[in-house]
Amino acid sequence: MFAVLLASYAINAMDRQLFPLVAPEVRQEYGFSLAAIGLLSTIFTLGMALAGLPTGYLLARFSRKTVLQVGIAIFSAGTILTVASAGFPDMLIYRAATGIGEAMQLTVLLAIAANYFIHYRAAAAGAVNFSFGIGAILGPILGGALLGPSQSWRIPMVVFGSLGFLAIAMVAVSVRRWFSETQRAANVLTDFTGAATLLNRNTLLLTLMSLIAGLIIYGYLGMYPTFLREVLHYSPTAAGTVMSSNGLGVLASVAGGWLGDRFSPRFLMSAAFLCAAGLGYLLFHGSEAFVARAILSFCWGLIVSGTIYVNLAGYHVKAVRSSLASRASGIFVTSLYASAAGAGYLMGWIAGQAGWMAAGEIQFSLLAIVAAGLALALQPEQMSLR
Repeated sequence: MFAVLLASYAINAMDRQLFPLVAPEVRQEYGFSLAAIGLLSTIFTLGMALAGLPTGYLLARFSRKTVLQVGIAIFSAGTILTVASAGFPDMLIYRAATGIGEAMQLTVLLAIAANYFIHYRAAAAGAVNFSFGIGAILGPILGGALLGPSQSWRIPMVVFGSLGFLAIAMVAVSVRRWFSETQRAANVLTDFTGAATLLNRNTLLLTLMSLIAGLIIYGYLGMYPTFLREVLHYSPTAAGTVMSSNGLGVLASVAGGWLGDRFSPRFLMSAAFLCAAGLGYLLFHGSEAFVARAILSFCWGLIVSGTIYVNLAGYHVKAVRSSLASRASGIFVTSLYASAAGAGYLMGWIAGQAGWMAAGEIQFSLLAIVAAGLALALQPEQMSLR
């Protein structure tokens, strides 16, 4: 049943990789600026930020399965409606709406993982991100294949959106209530470890780190394909393959979550953010060769999505008692995706003003160094690390 839920999230991830890939065609057809297409690529995260905390409260009133299915329906409808956009304003609304659906789906998945796999919560969060990696691999490849022969960016959008409604049917048939609605974590002793309130030092630091991570992660996902296609002149297929390499790195998410279950949050997060700072610099410097870019994207997925993202999600839950797991997941989703909403616009603006090299140095490397410093202030002894 967990595998079915993860497969539904993989479909979601496929679309996340698709729109940045077709952004040059969208930009050419509508005449959007670089900053505007960057905003369209990441505006869905605003919907995620707005829906994250409310979803946490919805989960206290409705079944997780119902909330998840409604989320998938909203996400899929927004994806399909994007192709009917008349211009920038309505396309912005459709893209933002997909984020509302994704927030509902992701928050439910994290809540189920935290409450069912009570002794391996970070690893379970890693499994969720692993499924994102599968979608991140398949999305650019299939999207590039569908885009190539037709040269119509609308075809892959409709195909991927339709897959979401298939996922709703799969969840309806396969997932049982005893699994999706489990409250095991609330009945074990670990509920008496971690903070008794969401207002605590670790949650505050993790929220700041999540805000920074949103700018870093979605600056890359939203704009790096545009850099590859418009600056390095990669074909859609080549750019899609490079972005798929990032998805391969994300497949290490379960291992990244395992590290989070075994090692100090202070050490692991500071080291991971420093590695991200170095990779962020290299992504816009050095060889323009396809193989070099693919390797760097793989390493980026391994460190940033496979380790940083996963453990931010896990540590948000571990910072509080298990009975607060759903709300803690909501804070993670809201904080990371609130900043991510403007990540593409910010990177496009910096690139337009000072060049792509400066954009990478500021939005990737400098911000990652700041986050590494914040990680050193965490207090692991106040967290539920079991």
